[in-house]
Amino acid sequence: MSDALETLKTELERFGEANDAATNERPRLMLNITRDTGEFLSVMVRGTVARRVLEIGTSNGYSTLWLAEAAKAVGGSVTTVEFAEYKVKLASATFSRSGLSPFITLVHDDAGHLLQHGDAGAYDLVFLDSERPEYPGWWPQLRRVIRPGGLLIVDNATSHAEQMAPFVDLVKADPAFTTCLVPVGKGEFLAVKTSS
Repeated sequence: MSDALETLKTELERFGEANDAATNERPRLMLNITRDTGEFLSVMVRGTVARRVLEIGTSNGYSTLWLAEAAKAVGGSVTTVEFAEYKVKLASATFSRSGLSPFITLVHDDAGHLLQHGDAGAYDLVFLDSERPEYPGWWPQLRRVIRPGGLLIVDNATSHAEQMAPFVDLVKADPAFTTCLVPVGKGEFLAVKTSS
């Protein structure tokens, strides 16, 4: 990791913490992943050689940097989707400063719309960190766009276990997926697509 990128990550961590301590307006919250979750995502992208990565929920682009840095290392790229215009602007500025812009496609759209129009098997790895109540409705399209052998990682599996339960139960009940819970950061729910 370059010094400039490390400095930017640290700056975003501080900004996220200060911002979220100063407001309780959900649209203005950054709700960034923890640093150990970023390290975990980086290892997962590299370990699975995930060249086609989709992130749902960009926020200010902090998590995207971890994904894109790793995707670049394996010859891949990240598509990240964010609905909030305010956060799209923050993320765009983050990516411009990161040196990783060539490896990131930022989409300003509703995730459900993007998933509906995505190709079957389009992604090697999907990182889901967005509007949790929407997840069960997104599941049919999510499962479709993940390639066989592909991986789904969902944040907040322990910090918001009750809110996540309907989605977790849905994925666990799907015979095409093998799942586990990893106690990193706010809890990561993993599901690998073992068959189509």
